Amino acid sequence: MKITVRFFAGLRERAGFSERELELLDDATVADVWPVLDLGEDPGGLLYAVNKEYSKRDRLLAEGDEVALIPPVSGGAFRLTEGPVSLTAVVVEVVDERAGAIATFLGTVRGQSRGRAVVALEYEAYEDMAEAVMAEIADEVMARYELCKVAAMHRVGRVEVGGTSVAIAVSAPHRQDALAACADVIDALKERVPLWKKELYESGEEWIGRGS
Repeated sequence: MKITVRFFAGLRERAGFSERELELLDDATVADVWPVLDLGEDPGGLLYAVNKEYSKRDRLLAEGDEVALIPPVSGGAFRLTEGPVSLTAVVVEVVDERAGAIATFLGTVRGQSRGRAVVALEYEAYEDMAEAVMAEIADEVMARYELCKVAAMHRVGRVEVGGTSVAIAVSAPHRQDALAACADVIDALKERVPLWKKELYESGEEWIGRGS
């Protein structure tokens, strides 16, 4: 069967083209696409979308499918990370010559929660969906306010007390819109992104629910 593969950002530059037609076996899955491209080692965090929907690697492909290879940073603007959250990296994503203000938010792990001493937090996410929902939230605030760009980075895995779990940056021509949109993004992220946290104590642990 024949499928079309699309490339974006750094992957497009690495491949040297933005689109390519591939011929695969009839029982091929998404996971079979990268090896056929002969572009070297699979980049960590690479995401796939089939016909404009995020897809797992074991999904069976069909004749005429369009497979998009999405870089780990999805353009850099919305991503999960197992490493430290970088406010600088998030701010860089929203720099724009139209902007008169950049509002930022950092969520950090506090040492006390509901009267108990917290040792650390552990975050778990439905990763294939979480970044897409983060992008949807950004689209919504872009429509609600006069903004330039929005970016967010959220940690997954263990985060020690004092560590940063989430960073958000919003650029806008005017500070009022930047500040309001930044607040809306963190509220929506906590309510809607498929991301959960567990509080770890010296004498136990407890799942708290969604968000930061």
